[in-house]
Amino acid sequence: MPEPTVLHDPLVLRAIAHPVRNRILDELAAQGSMRAADIARELDIPANQASFHLRQLAKYGLVVEDPEAARDKRDRVWRVAHEGGLSISYDDFTDQPGGAAALDVYQRNAVAWAQYVVQQAHLGERGDDGMRSVGESTLRLTKDEARALNDELLDVVDRWSRRTRGGDGEGRRTYLYFSALQPHPGRGGPGGGTEPGE
Repeated sequence: MPEPTVLHDPLVLRAIAHPVRNRILDELAAQGSMRAADIARELDIPANQASFHLRQLAKYGLVVEDPEAARDKRDRVWRVAHEGGLSISYDDFTDQPGGAAALDVYQRNAVAWAQYVVQQAHLGERGDDGMRSVGESTLRLTKDEARALNDELLDVVDRWSRRTRGGDGEGRRTYLYFSALQPHPGRGGPGGGTEPGE
């Protein structure tokens, strides 16, 4: 699996904070090279909106044209610029001009998206021919073991991504694999007290 590209530019962070642009990047990563019309159909947005967001993503080096996938010289086909995905080190943004504000926008949007994803996993529509799985496991790990586990899981997802990218098989649709590996957040979360017996 290629190494992820680490983002350092607050302007790029703001660009990917936009939910439609994030969704476009997700779809390109899942399906491979696509035209604006294909993205518009997949996301159920107007084609001119898809084209605008693709140009913005290209402006920040997040997508590039893929002439090998084009039918002719006028056909614009896009792919992700960073095959290994993107990585964000929050510490890199705190001391940069505009970095803290960009990080705040990104984090607020990321948290809202994560809440929506978990809500849909638990409460989303049933009977839509989609498979849903929600799991929760606890493990006793060192920090290095946690990193190794994360790398192994990412390798498995990457293998499946490469195996299915570009496939238009019957019944195939884009799935989102969402995971969070972190030290256990404890009992102070929603519905939980902080002391035994609360």
